[in-house]
Amino acid sequence: MFTGIVERLGTFEGREGSQMTFSADLSEEDVSEGDSIAVNGCCLTVVAQTEESFSADVVEETLSRTNLGRLEPGEAVNLELAVRASDRMGGHLVQGHVDGTGTVRSPAPSLVVGLDPGLARYVVTKGSVTVDGVSLTVVQVDADSFGVAVIPHTSEATTLGRRRIGDRVNVEVDLVAKYVERLVAPLSGRL
Repeated sequence: MFTGIVERLGTFEGREGSQMTFSADLSEEDVSEGDSIAVNGCCLTVVAQTEESFSADVVEETLSRTNLGRLEPGEAVNLELAVRASDRMGGHLVQGHVDGTGTVRSPAPSLVVGLDPGLARYVVTKGSVTVDGVSLTVVQVDADSFGVAVIPHTSEATTLGRRRIGDRVNVEVDLVAKYVERLVAPLSGRL
């Protein structure tokens, strides 16, 4: 589980088969083999690590649902370590299970992301959404897009300030919205 508060930036180093490697300033106190780490909002399991880098296995499902398969060596990525029970909940509950990708229609600070209407229905004004692992508050919703205001700190401390029109971003919609739909579906005649 994560909060959507990006802790640091890392760099994609490359991929060999199913293993992706990222450089990052991580100590053994921060992360060890078997730990979860969110990379651009996608929960990955660390399978090898040094103080300068870590590697994670990825499957085709991950590559097809996220922007990780499109990363180029040297590209910056957002990193967040899994939340501890004693940590502050600064963002919102984020699973690291990316629901799909969206396309940047307008860059930060007034970031607008185009999204499949099937996912857009879970996004509400003043609700939470995760874009490339960053917890954000929705300020505007349309049938196939949503907008968020990106403050200068977030723009500088994450990759969101580098995103341009046409870039693909990972989106995780609010978990509660998906559960509510599932719970009320039988009452409305849908399953």
